[in-house]
Amino acid sequence: MNDERTSRPEWADEGNMFATSYVKGSDGVYASKERRWVKRKERSVEEYVAGILNNERTILAQAITLIESNAAKHTEKAQRILHELLPYVGRSIRIGITGVPGAGKSTFIEAFGQFLCDKGHRVAVLAVDPSSSVTGGSILGDKTRMENLARHPRAFIRPSPSGGTLGGVHRKTRETILLCEAAGYDIILVETVGVGQSEVAVRGMVDFFLLLALTGAGDELQGMKKGMMELVDAIVINKADGDNKKKAELAKEEYNQILHYLRHATKGWETKAYTCSSLYGEGIEQIWEVIERFVQTTKQSGVFEERRREQMKDWLHAMIKDYLHIRFFQHPAVQQQLPTIERDVMEGKQPVTMAAQQLIRLYEQT
Repeated sequence: MNDERTSRPEWADEGNMFATSYVKGSDGVYASKERRWVKRKERSVEEYVAGILNNERTILAQAITLIESNAAKHTEKAQRILHELLPYVGRSIRIGITGVPGAGKSTFIEAFGQFLCDKGHRVAVLAVDPSSSVTGGSILGDKTRMENLARHPRAFIRPSPSGGTLGGVHRKTRETILLCEAAGYDIILVETVGVGQSEVAVRGMVDFFLLLALTGAGDELQGMKKGMMELVDAIVINKADGDNKKKAELAKEEYNQILHYLRHATKGWETKAYTCSSLYGEGIEQIWEVIERFVQTTKQSGVFEERRREQMKDWLHAMIKDYLHIRFFQHPAVQQQLPTIERDVMEGKQPVTMAAQQLIRLYEQT
């Protein structure tokens, strides 16, 4: 009998050697044993494309890692993979989910995802964790927060650190959505960290946007920004069970009264509040029915496709801005003069507008 036990990363091939294994000693205690890394053969674009289309989860995970890489050679290969997969994307329903900390986003996503998988859908969850300010890595570890859904054969969970990007939404989330669609996932759930501008960023990449709220509507409404409520297509008061059930119903009524006077996020669709209990699965089916009705309504009116086209245009503009931003600050003349000009601005020796114009002229003239 082989007493050696190994834990293989999801992205590792069957033939890979990896860093540490555990060997049972004579005293019955497992001790770690270092192993040598063996570099695996690099996959071709064709292998990535074929693997994703066949829904090989390991290859999908590796392709997402490739997309998230900042290395130039990885970026080029990732774009070639995306180009080959374009005929197979765009066939999913993209759902954004946000909410204040403590609203139960992970519990809701797990219950909702399992419900959808049991109905025959294939669900990809792109959960964007807040990044550590020290290491840049994920803090929450979504797979540990959604253990049951992570084990479901029809679900795919990809936790990604936000990397400090605006609103906590990883800059490659859009491309990851396309990869998951090409792999056959027809429901894409994008979880935000629920802070500041993250909602605006996610609104620009999903079809339906859902806000999870808590009971105690008075306090919640006091802290809820009008702009936030105008971004979402539904508000769901979670944890509507036990002693909270009556409070949740009152909260729903108060939200609906406010929503009646606000501008709705989607043309031809009235945003309303609902209740659910993620813990007991109550109200989950109703929320899915609301989303199905939303998709049917917006597709019939043409709003669904119009939003998708606008999102692609906005994505193009955002990519251009990112590219120009990087090129500007990497320009040798700008790098040389920037410290001096920054110091002059901070010491009040030069107006900010004049300093910016000076740097821009340097960039354009050299």
